[in-house]
Amino acid sequence: MPDFRLAAYTFNQFVAPYQSDTIKGFRDAEPQVFQTLEKASGFLARSGYEGEDGPASWGTQVFPACWENTNGDGWAPSTLSLWSSIEALMAAVYHGPHGSVLRHGRDWHIRADHIPEYVLWWAPDGHTPDWAEAVRRFESLMEKGPQPEAFSFKSPFDADGRAYKPDIARVKTLAQTNAKTLRPV
Repeated sequence: MPDFRLAAYTFNQFVAPYQSDTIKGFRDAEPQVFQTLEKASGFLARSGYEGEDGPASWGTQVFPACWENTNGDGWAPSTLSLWSSIEALMAAVYHGPHGSVLRHGRDWHIRADHIPEYVLWWAPDGHTPDWAEAVRRFESLMEKGPQPEAFSFKSPFDADGRAYKPDIARVKTLAQTNAKTLRPV
């Protein structure tokens, strides 16, 4: 049986153009957030973006059909990454710099209750999902709800397709390890 890695795709829409003063807090925090996520326990890899410095893009970046270019700049915040476990991703997302920025999301992102902000799924070792696969999984979660092929932290599944309860003690331990490891010198 193959081993699996947790794939995560995030998507949102800004309330204003990316270069606007309204989004400045997000822009200012983004480099540190990426840097700490990439150093977090359980982080494996992330896609970059075509035409930008950093990691290579995992295919051509596309957005879900629900995306509306309301801010007029043709850009929406989205990420695609691979993690060793649900607990590792939860520790990185809800704690540290990302957790702090996450609490300000309502200042920068359009609230849409019918659109998820992310989707998770298990990718077999040796397979790197591309942006198109991520969007298909995202749209599946939006249309069908949580299932083994596309789920959320609220309704997770293990790699065998069974409902899963994350180990919250492990999340806290990983968050503490990340905080010690990633503390500025």
